[in-house]
This record gives sequence, C-alpha cells and structure tokens, in this order.
Amino acid sequence: MKGYRISTNHEDLDFEVIYQFISQSYWAMGIPRATFAYLADVFVVEAHRGKGLSKWLVESIVSHPDLQGLRRMVLATRDAHGLYAQYGFKGIENPEILMQIWQPDIYSEQKA
Repeated sequence: MKGYRISTNHEDLDFEVIYQFISQSYWAMGIPRATFAYLADVFVVEAHRGKGLSKWLVESIVSHPDLQGLRRMVLATRDAHGLYAQYGFKGIENPEILMQIWQPDIYSEQKA
C-alpha cells in the first residue's frame, strides 16, 4: 500500500514500541518479553531408545533456565502423549482460540 511497507528485518522494527503496545493490550496485559515456546522435532535415534534418553531430554528442555516463566509451551505429537504428560504437558485448554494453517502432506507434495 502506498506510503506503507511491511518488514521482517529486525533492524526495521522498534522492539520497545512493539513491546509497549502489546504489554498494554487486553490480550497480553503485563506480558514479559519472552512468553512462548514451541517444542518441535524431538527424537532419539532408534539404536539408543529404551535408555531413558527421551525423559532426560524433555526434562532438560522444560527445566532450562531460559524457558522458565513462559506463558505457554506447546508441541504436537501423534504417539508420545504419555511421555510429555510426565513433564506437565496436557491437552489444549480453550482450543477454540487457536488457529492454524495445517498442510500435513506439504513435504511429500513438494517432491512431486
């Protein structure tokens, strides 16, 4: 649009202005500067499974000092709910507030 531009360049963004606006908003009043984590692509190579490494890995992640005080940490799993539940993960509360663009076959479609 004429007279405007959108940028993803960090040098173009005034973090203090952004933070001040968001921290005063109805959806994030008083929010600290770090609030969200997405845990993706966690795995243990098959030859090393059954040794407790996945538990050690998840425990190390959720207890990491840089991740304390987050408002939300999420992940997606098809078959490891029991593992993650041991470390405080549970089903999404109020799933109606979350939205996604989900393309489960995107990687296989790109090869075609």
